[in-house]
Amino acid sequence: MNNHKKVRWGVLGAGRIAHTFCQDISHAKYAELIAVAARKIDSAKSFANTYQIPIALEGYQALYTHAEVDAIYIATPHTLHFEQAKAALSAGKHVLCEKPITINPEQCQQLINIAAENNCFLMEGMWTYFLPTIIQAKKWADSGRIGAIVHVKADFGYPVKWVEGDRMYNPELAGGCLLDMGIYTLAIAQHFIGQQPVHCQYRHRRAKTGVEDDLTILAQYRDATATLACSFRAKLQNSAYIIGEKGYIDIANFWRADHCALYVIDDKVDEFNEQRSGSGFEFQIDAASKSILADQQEAALMPLSTSLILQHQMQDILQAIANT
Repeated sequence: MNNHKKVRWGVLGAGRIAHTFCQDISHAKYAELIAVAARKIDSAKSFANTYQIPIALEGYQALYTHAEVDAIYIATPHTLHFEQAKAALSAGKHVLCEKPITINPEQCQQLINIAAENNCFLMEGMWTYFLPTIIQAKKWADSGRIGAIVHVKADFGYPVKWVEGDRMYNPELAGGCLLDMGIYTLAIAQHFIGQQPVHCQYRHRRAKTGVEDDLTILAQYRDATATLACSFRAKLQNSAYIIGEKGYIDIANFWRADHCALYVIDDKVDEFNEQRSGSGFEFQIDAASKSILADQQEAALMPLSTSLILQHQMQDILQAIANT
């Protein structure tokens, strides 16, 4: 890999999450931001001015076909991800797609196939996996410092005000707290337990549009149990606890964590404090960029098989609660 070369990124969409990406890419070693595309040229130009992006484009087709763009970050709502990622990959562009990568396993499998056919890198933006704090916690767990994992507890919730027609509450736009917030809790359980659950129970509440606005998952694995929750109704603790036979790891605000602590029974025996330059997106941006520069088609830490597992898990949950 040529360490002096950088991947030239274009951003598709100019919403809130795109701002985080653009702020953090300046802290990435292997990436540079050269283009932004929005439906309206005024939005693209305004966004480009904010971040000194050289190329502002109207419409997404211009981004898919732009000769100077190596890779595209898709920052739109999740019901648009499949068509946009498909178009970008089909045009030969590498893709980092905001999570959830798609809204069902069939779409996810299709994108995996299209990426392979076009020799393109594809990754779901599960930025949590790339945070140094999560990497440290995983090292502690993998080296046996807490013993065999028996429980994972994680929750993620913020009050989301109900607004008529809002995407978050719109069933036709795959609204509901599972795909928006619950995916983080499923991902952290998957990351540390590394098995598929053998039995699950769910408790949920529905908003007036019919989408779930509060969900608790009790998942039984061969060797462990996960208790996961997500909510649009209230701010939850938003912590993850990785609990083993000998001790546990406490990860506050696990989805964006910059600190974790290791306990053996009641005693704190180790801790990790991260010093980061951006808000945490820079780590996944660099990981994706390094994979692209090394001609890899997926990231070792967030492989496409994991995206597919999460898609199946979310589909199973939505099907299970559909008639209750």
